[in-house]
Amino acid sequence: MGKGKFFTGQPVFNQILSFIPRFKVAQLAKKHNADRYCKKFRAYDHLVTMLYSTYHQCNSLREVITGMQASGSRLKHFGICSTPRRSTLADANLRRPAKLFEELYHQLRTHFYGSLPDSRSSAMGLDRLFIIDSTLVKLFSSIMQSPGTYCSNGRKKGGVKAHVILNAQQDTPCFVCIEEGKSADSPFLKQVHLPPGSIVVMDKGYRNFEQFIRFTNSQVSWVTRLHERSHYKQIGENTLTQQDNDNGVQSDLIIELGSPDLTYRTPIQKVRLIHYFDPIGNRTFKFITNNFQLDPKEVADIYRKRWQIEIFFKRLKQNFQLHSFLGDNENAIRIQLWCAFIADMLIKVIQTRVSKVKRWSMANLTSFIRIHLGTYINIFQFLKNPEKALLNYQNPNQQQPALFPP
Repeated sequence: MGKGKFFTGQPVFNQILSFIPRFKVAQLAKKHNADRYCKKFRAYDHLVTMLYSTYHQCNSLREVITGMQASGSRLKHFGICSTPRRSTLADANLRRPAKLFEELYHQLRTHFYGSLPDSRSSAMGLDRLFIIDSTLVKLFSSIMQSPGTYCSNGRKKGGVKAHVILNAQQDTPCFVCIEEGKSADSPFLKQVHLPPGSIVVMDKGYRNFEQFIRFTNSQVSWVTRLHERSHYKQIGENTLTQQDNDNGVQSDLIIELGSPDLTYRTPIQKVRLIHYFDPIGNRTFKFITNNFQLDPKEVADIYRKRWQIEIFFKRLKQNFQLHSFLGDNENAIRIQLWCAFIADMLIKVIQTRVSKVKRWSMANLTSFIRIHLGTYINIFQFLKNPEKALLNYQNPNQQQPALFPP
């Protein structure tokens, strides 16, 4: 096969791995003693193997190992010298700390997107908007307990929950916390630390008045829906314009949120309560926020953008194998989840770099990478001009062998 100008000496998978600085993996492996008692299958080899499994959506250890064995000489391009055995991979998923993969994800996120914005002079746009929500991944065993009741046979399937803070502009999680499925949502807000001037939106499952006060003191605006059991008292009302009424805003109230009987634990706070009617769904929503400068219609639009994180969860579960796991222990489940987040972020980086030339959806881009993971073609040249890259992939002057030679 001849080499055209779109031909590269590295497979697509190796080009993706080049986005991961190997020295960061080595530093984290030393920090967590991840390579202790390991002769061959080290932390980087483990990462490459799990990413290979993630992109190929492998269901079992046998699929991962046999697929890598069929790669042959490509393994050297991947950065590993030999194919691990099934028992070696299973032991690594059990013993190597999942904290290594967790810190690697957050370091890669900072490496590609930088730290959180801290300038309060910019307008409150998508770069200031952060969305908080969680998703539940069901397990076929009770390794990690899930919410809900037990079945009639006394058994209950397990579940793992991922709490995510999504940056609306970058469409990537800036912070992820993986816990048992039975964990509540509201305690997660204690781990949320955003720069002043940010806007955070969440559903009413994250009702935590103490953290709402902390956000207000940190100059962070929050938007959520009013919980049915929340206690409040109206103390004023803002005047609405005719444009507000035409946009579906029914009222803009000033309330005192909190119960007078619990002021010793949670002080009463002054917030806005906005009644908004959605003509499409024929429903009335009650939004509360500590921001008194935003228009009431803008508050409703900000909460509507919360649906973006639901699309992210759907993308993560559809594009990567989260229906079955390569280990029956909590550490293996956490490692596979973190590798799914890393794989999604690497594809998002590729999509961002080619978006100025050609728009690719995440679904099509992930499918292309899964099919051409071992293909020797420049991924960026292909994404910019797929037809031209594939036409030059093979040398047209090369004579193809006959299917049935004489």
